[in-house]
Amino acid sequence: MSTDGLIVVDKPGGMTSHDVVARIRRLARTRRVGHGGTLDPMATGVLVIGVGRATRLLTYVIGAGKGYTATIRLGQATVTDDAEGEVTQSVPAGGVTDEAIRAALADLTGEIDQVPSAVSAIKVDGRRAYHRVREGESVDLPARRVTVSRLDLLAVRRDTPDVVDVDVDVTCTSGTYIRAIARDAGRALGVGGHLTALRRTAVGGFTLDESATLDELEERAPEVVGLPLAAAADRFFTRREATPEEARTLSHGGPLAPAGIDGPYAVFDPAGGLVAIVSERDGRARAEIVLAPA
Repeated sequence: MSTDGLIVVDKPGGMTSHDVVARIRRLARTRRVGHGGTLDPMATGVLVIGVGRATRLLTYVIGAGKGYTATIRLGQATVTDDAEGEVTQSVPAGGVTDEAIRAALADLTGEIDQVPSAVSAIKVDGRRAYHRVREGESVDLPARRVTVSRLDLLAVRRDTPDVVDVDVDVTCTSGTYIRAIARDAGRALGVGGHLTALRRTAVGGFTLDESATLDELEERAPEVVGLPLAAAADRFFTRREATPEEARTLSHGGPLAPAGIDGPYAVFDPAGGLVAIVSERDGRARAEIVLAPA
């Protein structure tokens, strides 16, 4: 059985994304494993893992839209904008109304300029921002344009007098920090805010419904790949069928005549094998990556 393909893992809390990759390397008995977008250790949910040649698809997975459910705690700000960091501000939030919360979330919906959390993996002069913050440096990251297409208020919970827990459902573009949404909502309301729970529910078209826990993957090792390479590409990209001659040309890096398909798209040979991921430019269809076996 081929080990080339994608695995949709339901990441548990307390593990880094690299920890999950290390587990899959052992289960799949190969070191050629990577992930399609980091989840913080506190977070749970969809982590797309690539095995074998499918690791080359991960650059497209990383850029896909994401879905999350999250809990924002109003009344406390932290250095990391989540529950893993030291509390830097406490302001009683019991007086914040549901209407004010809805308005603050509405202002963070749509196309926005978001300043990433200082404790993030973004590099500043060649070093990760979180390394600089942990060493006591002050880090100012530039705002990035992101799109929050949906930020639905699910519940407002007032279990203690001074903090308010807000459950939200988020759909957003890649690169959006849910921790930053929590921080900015708290700032807008004047009480501070941070993230206490985060669960990724979707990456592109991959959802929790098709995910597997690490324990479940352990039971079926070493056959852990859930979505073989060709099926994964078929799910993620528009499909183009190639003739035998076209497949040979493309597998050797040559261009094809354009098909008028918005790229990138996947090209398959007559037997259903994945040949390449292609985009069209300058009147030719050219491979971005060739995936046909050597």
